[in-house]
Amino acid sequence: MRGTMIKKKLRSLTVRTLLSPGYRRFRQRLAEVRRRATFRKHSVQIFLQLDDPYSYLLSHYLQPVASGYKVELRLYLSQALQGEFAPEPAMQAEYALRDCKLLAAELGIPFLDRGDVPVIEHRRALLGLLAEEQGQEDFAESFHEALSCFWRGDTEGAARLVGTLQTDPAETNVLISSNQLLLRKLGHYNSAMMLYAGEWYWGVDRLPHMCDRLDSLGARKLPEPLGSIASLKQAMRLSLPAAVPATGNALPPLDFFFSFRSPYSYLALHRVFAIADAFGVRLRIKPVLPMIMRGMKLPRSKGLYILSDTSREAARHNIEFGKFADPAGDGAKRALAAFFYASSQGKEREYLLAAGGAIWALGVDVGTDEGLRSVTEKAGLFWPDVAAALADSEWQMQAEANREELMGLGIWGVPAYQFSGHAIWGQDRDWLLARLIEDQCHDGDGILV
Repeated sequence: MRGTMIKKKLRSLTVRTLLSPGYRRFRQRLAEVRRRATFRKHSVQIFLQLDDPYSYLLSHYLQPVASGYKVELRLYLSQALQGEFAPEPAMQAEYALRDCKLLAAELGIPFLDRGDVPVIEHRRALLGLLAEEQGQEDFAESFHEALSCFWRGDTEGAARLVGTLQTDPAETNVLISSNQLLLRKLGHYNSAMMLYAGEWYWGVDRLPHMCDRLDSLGARKLPEPLGSIASLKQAMRLSLPAAVPATGNALPPLDFFFSFRSPYSYLALHRVFAIADAFGVRLRIKPVLPMIMRGMKLPRSKGLYILSDTSREAARHNIEFGKFADPAGDGAKRALAAFFYASSQGKEREYLLAAGGAIWALGVDVGTDEGLRSVTEKAGLFWPDVAAALADSEWQMQAEANREELMGLGIWGVPAYQFSGHAIWGQDRDWLLARLIEDQCHDGDGILV
């Protein structure tokens, strides 16, 4: 037993070290030293998928990056890994379409403007074309053109692009499978992914981070920032009203779906409270059991990427993160039971912030009485009453009702938001949530700053 505990602590210490900002900076410096020592160019490996709308949005920015930085872009025709890497694949595909439609409108990118659906009938031919051209000098341009035809619904454009080209589907499948294997070997599972010097960046959401890193290395060709990247950053900046809009109290409530085991939920906590306060909307917290306790799997490589990405995002938002205690199992159950008691006492916010910080920044095990007591007392709750509430199983029905409601919105994971008929997934979409709420403020109060 003692040996197991020591191993667990050593493993936890190792993970915390690997996720720390200091170690990330060390790895980045080491990668740059190695690049210079071998006289190699800055090089980015990019995995794109034809029928992935996030790949399409990303493709709009690759040519400006290639021309604006001293960097080599190596594109691969690939496909996201399925199975345990993609729970609820049909739901994910449908949500990606909705999400990218909103993103495209905010970023000024044409999306299904020439047809109501992607050009599925030309999918195989476009894949064959891209398989033929992978590795050629203008492959990035060809890939963007194919993605544009597909995701603009441009049937005529796709037909012109493929022309009379005849390709062997088997050879195309072999190439995609080979690129998939490379993706997995390099440590990832998703599409619209960029790998630069050992660090992964996803889609338009993380592209500015990669460009910031290249900026810090002096890889930008001109002294001025790239206009396209600056515009992207501005579009995805969270802006809140300088004053609470007069119409705020008449707005629909904002629902926030949350899990104590989701590090992204922890990051989203502070900002969802800030958004609700800024607009004067009623916030309804709807916690659910962790995914792995709802029958879903989390492969090791996916879990490691989520933690490393969360660490990077936490540092960007100045949120303490890294020393954590996994609450899966009894910890999550007890944390949920205590949440519903805290909510009944009007201490919902205090409890959530205390629990989130304890689990993800202080390494407190909420599966123990000592750990959970420290959290509840910090939130201003009386421990004997909390302990009594832990014996009540009514929270299970509410958590299950929240899960069913979340799935009914077409979303399988957290954090997620629901406001006035819009369902949004991910802590990256806080800026989009704020704009949707602003749209409901018709009298012009609360100008965004």
